Amino acid sequence: MKTRHVSLPYGDTAVGVNIPEENIIGVYSPEEVSPVSDIRREVRRALANPIGSGRLDELARGKKRVVIVADDNTRLTPTDLILPPVLDALNTAGVPDSAITLIIALGTHRFMSDEEILRKFGSEVVRRVTIRNHPFRDLDSLVDLGTTENGTKIMINREVCEADFVIGVGSIVPHHIPGFAGGSKIIQPGVSGEDTTAETHLLSVRAPRSYLGVLENPVRRELDSIARKVGLNIIFNTVLNRYGEVVEAFFGDVEAAFRKGVERSKMVFAVNIPKAADIVVSSSHPCDIEFWQAHKTLYPSDLAVKEKGIIIIVTPCYEGVAMTHDDILEVTGESSGRLREMVERGEVRDKVAAALAIAWAQVKERETVFIVSHGIDKKTADKLGFIHFSSVQEALDEALSRKGPTAGITVLTHAADMLPVLD
Repeated sequence: MKTRHVSLPYGDTAVGVNIPEENIIGVYSPEEVSPVSDIRREVRRALANPIGSGRLDELARGKKRVVIVADDNTRLTPTDLILPPVLDALNTAGVPDSAITLIIALGTHRFMSDEEILRKFGSEVVRRVTIRNHPFRDLDSLVDLGTTENGTKIMINREVCEADFVIGVGSIVPHHIPGFAGGSKIIQPGVSGEDTTAETHLLSVRAPRSYLGVLENPVRRELDSIARKVGLNIIFNTVLNRYGEVVEAFFGDVEAAFRKGVERSKMVFAVNIPKAADIVVSSSHPCDIEFWQAHKTLYPSDLAVKEKGIIIIVTPCYEGVAMTHDDILEVTGESSGRLREMVERGEVRDKVAAALAIAWAQVKERETVFIVSHGIDKKTADKLGFIHFSSVQEALDEALSRKGPTAGITVLTHAADMLPVLD
C-alpha cells in the first residue's frame, strides 16, 4: 500500500504520520500568502488610510489619558513592531508616552511574566509606556457599566473605562465564539470581568454548533455593543499568514475596519474541501500553550468531518489543560444538556469553564475525539472525554481500524486558525 508522509507542526517542532495515499481527501493549510516587506511602513500606511474614522493623530489630539488594549502571548500579533509607529502617531497628536498605558487583554488567561512581556511587546515599548496585565478576578479593578440590551452584565477594567481615548490592537482570525477574533473582542473578553465573559461564552453555546466563520451572529453583536459602551471605537488589526507574519493592516472604526479585515482573513484561513471526511487529523498550531487554546482545533475539525467520524487532535499543551481554569476537569465528563442544567441551577462556580465544556461536549456528542499530546496524559484525557494516544500514527491506525480501510482522511495542519468550507 502506497503511503504519504505528512508532517504536522507540534509546538516548536513537528511530528509525522504515514497516511494511505488512496484514503487522503487532502492536506490543507492556510494559504501561502507573502508578508509585507516592512511592517512599520505597513502600520504607517494603515494609519494614514483610516476605515470609517478619522486619522489617529486627529482623534487623539487633546487627550490626557490614553489606553492601548493589546492581545497577549496566546496570539501571534507582532506588537513589538506594530506599537512603536502607533505610539509615534499618538505623540504627534500631542500625547506623550507618559500619558499612555498598555493593558494586556488577557481575558481569563494567566498573567504574562516580565520576560514574556518583553518578548511580546519589545524593549522599545516596554521602555516607553506603562504595561499592565488585566486582573480579571479583582473586582476592585473593574467598573460596573450596567447591562447590554441582551442583559449581559458589563464589568470592565477600570483603567480602560477611565481613559479618555482607547484603541484596541490585535489580529483577525476565524474564531468559534464570535465568528472571527479581532475588533471588539479585545474588550470582551480581553479586559472584562469573569462574569461578563461567562455570559457571552454561554450565549455562544446556545447554538448547536460553533459560530466559527459566521460574521454576523448574536455574540458579535453583543461584543460590539459592549465595546461601544466602554468607549472603544478605534482598532488597529492585522491579518497574519500561517507563520505569524503581517499580510495587511487595518485601522479605523471598531466595526468597519474589522469587517474589512475579515474579508482579507478569509482569503488566508478559509480552505475549500470537496467533502466531509471519516477521519480528520488536526494540529492545534499555533495555539499550543494549553488546551484552553488548543481546543480551537475542535471546531474547524467538526466542520470538516462526518457526523460520527473521528477527530485526531495533535497538540503539545505545554501547560496542561487550563492554568486559570483548572477545575474545568470536574465537569468535562458531563453532557451538554446536563451542563446547561448545572449552570441554570447555579451548580457551577466557573461559568466560563462551563461554557467551553458545553462547546466541547457538543463536538463529542457528534464525533469521537482522539488526542495526541505530551502535556495531557491518559488520565486527564479520560476526564476530558478524549481517547489518548502516544503518537499520531498510533491514533490514525486505530481510527482506520474503526472506520474501515476505505475511510476518507483530511489533514488540517494549522487547524486552530482555519475555516474549512465544504464545496
